[in-house]
Amino acid sequence: MNLTPAMQNFILHWGDMGTKWGVNRSVAQIHALLHIAPDPMTAEDIAETLTLARSNVSTALKELQAWKLVKSQRQLGDRRDHFTSVHEMFDLVNIVVEGRREREFAPTLAALREVQIEAQNDGTPKTVTTRINETLDTMQMFDDWYADMAQLPRGVQMNLVKLGSRIARFLPKAKGS
Repeated sequence: MNLTPAMQNFILHWGDMGTKWGVNRSVAQIHALLHIAPDPMTAEDIAETLTLARSNVSTALKELQAWKLVKSQRQLGDRRDHFTSVHEMFDLVNIVVEGRREREFAPTLAALREVQIEAQNDGTPKTVTTRINETLDTMQMFDDWYADMAQLPRGVQMNLVKLGSRIARFLPKAKGS
């Protein structure tokens, strides 16, 4: 696959952003390549296009598959797997958000619940237990909101996203505003 300068820049930027999100640069670059590739690619094609070691590509593809961002498929007459990314951006964002929620947010909520119980019985000062409770309550409120939004049909979700801050027009004004 011949990469144009714009394609190269997309892949490089996605790799840079990946490191900021806690993802290995080459993993993010492979995802970017598959995201913009018009056709599924083999691991060999990916390694050649990005000039990466084949072993690095294999490891990255396993990680991307674990995140459910990349799928493999077979083609008649070819023993190799051909990889493709989730191309629908709405699905891609949902997969990333849900994955991060499961790996990061949910364990934090569970830990806060344990700390909350522990703090009630170990002499933790009331001001600290109040702060722990507020933290848990706020995080739980956002998690509940996310769970409610995720249950809505995609069309409704899209309309809410497009509505954006304009929804504020329908809300009561805060006093002093």
